[in-house]
Amino acid sequence: MIASAVAVLTAAAVTVGCSSESSDTAQPDTVRLAVTDLQGLEELQREFGAFKDEFEKQSGLKIDFFAVNDRTAAAAALGADRVDVVFTGPAEYVVIHEKTGAEPIVAIERDGYRSVVYTRTDTGITSLDQLRGKKVAMSDVGSTSGHLGPSQILADAGLTPGADVEVLTVGDTVHESLRRGDVDAVGIGHHDYEEFMAEDDPAQYRIVAEGPTLPPDLLMAREGLDPQIVATIRETFNDHFDTLLPAMLEGKDNAKYENAKLVNVTDADYDEVREMYRAVGVNDFSQFLGD
Repeated sequence: MIASAVAVLTAAAVTVGCSSESSDTAQPDTVRLAVTDLQGLEELQREFGAFKDEFEKQSGLKIDFFAVNDRTAAAAALGADRVDVVFTGPAEYVVIHEKTGAEPIVAIERDGYRSVVYTRTDTGITSLDQLRGKKVAMSDVGSTSGHLGPSQILADAGLTPGADVEVLTVGDTVHESLRRGDVDAVGIGHHDYEEFMAEDDPAQYRIVAEGPTLPPDLLMAREGLDPQIVATIRETFNDHFDTLLPAMLEGKDNAKYENAKLVNVTDADYDEVREMYRAVGVNDFSQFLGD
């Protein structure tokens, strides 16, 4: 969804409910970092170990990994000043910001990060309006590219998800549900669509609509973090992204950031995500969808 990369802040070690290298005592020039889509300290070290080394080399700051079980735990840790920086996706950012006041530091825009709605060619569906009264499968509830993005595509076409179109969130079985004929179309991230097509016959499927580039994954800083630390993190990314990105790509799960771009963002850049929440009937941004 993310929206990954990461960075840092003034803080220190912590022992999280899920394992960590840290403690609650803040240490100068140390940043406690959490990543919302990774569980456990071992996974953090495997995916971001090379990045950590490169960031510390270029910034002069030290990173302490703070392992969290999920996005809810990351938000709680930020709110309790137990973590300094969180690397997360756009949908998660909106809720964490609402709950904690944490603000963006810098963002990483994925190549091809957008949503698509596609169908089988034999359905005869060639426009979104033809999905009125039909079933559309999407992936995980609250996923930026696999749920909120496709829902916004429908809304922009004048279709209310859940009313004009029946939306089924079915996780990893989205493509199979279309292949079996259980649904009339699928809304998913473009990269997922490409992976499905690599294992199927693309001639049997048709993209009905593509959405715009989605807001990027980002690093966000807890409220009250030393502004100089925030500035150092931002400057390090701006000046050394050419070496930080390859280090991050050494993590297997970070392949989605291949050819990513560094962008500077503000909270207003995520108003688009808030509109996506509204498209699925959510106006309270203080709770994660699906929790």
